[in-house]
Order: sequence, then structure tokens, then C-alpha cells
Amino acid sequence: MRNVNSIPDYALFGETDAFPDVLHCEHFEDRAPDHGWQISPHRHAQLAQIFYVKQGAGKAFVDSQVFDLFDNVVLYIPPQTVHEFHLAPFIQGMVQSFPYSLLHNISPSSAELVEALSRPIVANADEPLVTLMTQLDAALRKNGPFRSQISIGLGHATLASIASLGVANHEERATLPDQRVARLDQLIAKHMGQQRSARNYAAEMGLSTGHLTRLCQMTKGLSAAAYIESATMQEACRLLAFTSNSIAEVGYRLGFTDPSYFSRRFRSVQGVTPSQYRKQFIR
Repeated sequence: MRNVNSIPDYALFGETDAFPDVLHCEHFEDRAPDHGWQISPHRHAQLAQIFYVKQGAGKAFVDSQVFDLFDNVVLYIPPQTVHEFHLAPFIQGMVQSFPYSLLHNISPSSAELVEALSRPIVANADEPLVTLMTQLDAALRKNGPFRSQISIGLGHATLASIASLGVANHEERATLPDQRVARLDQLIAKHMGQQRSARNYAAEMGLSTGHLTRLCQMTKGLSAAAYIESATMQEACRLLAFTSNSIAEVGYRLGFTDPSYFSRRFRSVQGVTPSQYRKQFIR
């Protein structure tokens, strides 16, 4: 766990400027050596990323999960997901970044594709995916005619390719989400810490509270209120794992004025107390 009080939100790691291109590709050696091959916890509100390890090793800390990195592994990280990397020096591979607008405008649209790209994916990279990523890297380095169109087309194909790996590796396929639940996820992230109710979110989405609850029950197996609380506690997990904020401060940032009530609700959702959860991330 790092001694920080908030989780940085970058366009690209360490940068506060606007996103520089229609997509972005860089190699590990372009940025990681300047940070001692250690990429501190951060997230991207408006970006998804694919990390491809051609050769080398390391560890990726993705929200509450830890993934080993090794030759020919690929890791997909959706927007809003906190991630941190401990890389072996001279690891070889690339990172490709996809703006949110591109991620959600793949045509033809598919609810199953949206679902697959809403969660982290780790898999062995197959030859078609590596070929697409290599072609995309090459396209972004050129300045010829229709560069943006070629890059976006390759980007869509790359995302669909890794989504197919994720579906193949996902042991228990979730029911297909309604597009409105994806919209709810965006609103929850936008209003995190404001303690908005299911009724508030339903009104903003132009739905009745009962309709929103039925959507959540159908797609997530939870009531709308329970799903909103689950998302809030997932953010609490990130703050506990990746910041040095006190438990009371974490609760306050998420809209809880009573620390003991926050601890009770956290334990009810996560099955452990905030302090017990945090202990497993102290390194």
C-alpha cells in the first residue's frame, strides 16, 4: 500500500494533459524505466488499456486482484479500474490505450461485448491478437492518408479480439446487461461519495425506481439499492488498498459521516471489516 491520500486519475500515466491521439501505443521501455519499473497506483476515468508482455515478468495489482505477468500474457484494464505494476527491468511489450468514446462505439453494437469489456481480462495472447496490436502500433507511427480511420478500425478489432479471449476464459458467463445498467455504472462513478439513492439515479435516467430495480435484478441479481451500495464498497476497497487514508477518511469520502456505520456497511457487503481488508494489501 502506498503512502498517498488519493488515487491519481490520469489521461496517460503521470500526465495531466489531454489524451494525445485517437488512440495511443507505447512500449514498456518508453516510460517504465523513468519510474524504476514501478508504476504506482492510478486509474483512467476515460480510458481502457491493454498490456501485452512479449518477454519478461512482473506483477499487476488490479483493484483487489493480483496477476502474474510473464511471456506472452495480455492484460485488459477497463476504465475506472485502479492498477499498479511491479515490472522486472527490461521487460518487453507494449501498452495500448483506448478512449472511452472509441470503446463504446464499436459497430455493430453488442451487449455481450460491452459486458466482456467491463471487467479485467488476463489471458495468453493468441496470434491474431498479437498481429492486430502490432499492426495498430505500426499504424499509429505513420502519418499517411486515413491514418485515424485505419487506427480506429484496428483498435475496434483489437478490443473485440481481447473480449473474445475474455469470454472464452470466463467460467461463469454473466447474463447480458441492459445498456441502461451500463449507464447506471457511469452515473455511480460520476456521483461517487454523494450518497445518492436508487430513486435519484432512476430519475436521472428517466426510469421509475421499480424499473431500475428490475433491471438490476435481471442483470446483476441485486436490487438497485444493493447494486449501488456494492459499487460504493468497491470504491472503498480501492481506497483502502491503494491509499493511506484512515478508515474514517475513506468513509467520509464516500459520503458516510459516521465511521462506525461505514464499517458496519462495509462488513455487511464485503464480509470483513475495513481494517481486516486493508491488512492483506500492506506490503
